[in-house]
Amino acid sequence: MTQIIVGESEGIESALCRFKPEVSKAGIFVDIRKHRHFETPLQKCKRKAIAKHK
Repeated sequence: MTQIIVGESEGIESALCRFKPEVSKAGIFVDIRKHRHFETPLQKCKRKAIAKHK
């Protein structure tokens, strides 16, 4: 889990600027995009079969 500690005199904008790269380094955006849409059981089976052959 990505965590950013905000200092007493730090603004929310600078905390967000530090947060965004940390989230991208952790691979959270990739995971969100992967699970964004519903996948039917047939599509899931095909995707797993393709990944298995690679």
